[in-house]
Amino acid sequence: MDVYEAVASRRSVRAFADQPVDWDVLSRVLTAASRAPSGGNLQPWHIYVLGGERLAHLKERIGLRVAAGDRGDPLEVATYPTPLSNPYRERLEEFGQTRYGALGISHDDHAARARVRAGNWDCFGASTALFCYLDRDMPPPQWGDAGMYLQTVMLLLRAEGLHSCPQIAWAEYHRTVSETIAPPPQRILYCGMSIGHLDSTLPQPPIPRAPLSETVTFLR
Repeated sequence: MDVYEAVASRRSVRAFADQPVDWDVLSRVLTAASRAPSGGNLQPWHIYVLGGERLAHLKERIGLRVAAGDRGDPLEVATYPTPLSNPYRERLEEFGQTRYGALGISHDDHAARARVRAGNWDCFGASTALFCYLDRDMPPPQWGDAGMYLQTVMLLLRAEGLHSCPQIAWAEYHRTVSETIAPPPQRILYCGMSIGHLDSTLPQPPIPRAPLSETVTFLR
């Protein structure tokens, strides 16, 4: 697959088919992704791949917490700045309107929105998930390295005909994730990523991007 095609077809899929992922393919993808850029070659990412009973157990445990009204653990890293200023707030609101509007859910239907959002912790039906941790003492540049690594993984998954969805939402239940994975205590959960085959029967609206003029300045 051409690189431009991989970038254009990569999206955060929120509906996966009930179809297993070949772990040999994942091994090939993650081996190639290790070539992602990393300042000083620190390679600060620590990756855990879950499937089968281990992932099913994690889904069940968090699902029970969500069903009981448990709103999650204290966040160790803020998801967004507070307050969120424009244009970022406008973009977040536009995402919500696009995402929930495609499902026929109004802005004020908080219960329906919560049910849809709970799909995060079922991996949106995916049979495989990846979890990315970093050491707690890593400063922002290493978090940037991890982001470049994860993007590399997602593009390579597209080259293999697979889709993905990176999910910071997993950090909301980081204690349960860590109890399942048992990483060393010095590591902090960055995000999870659902991996699998697209379920094309469900709506997957394209999320708009800001025009180039809003994000890029050419200086000559």
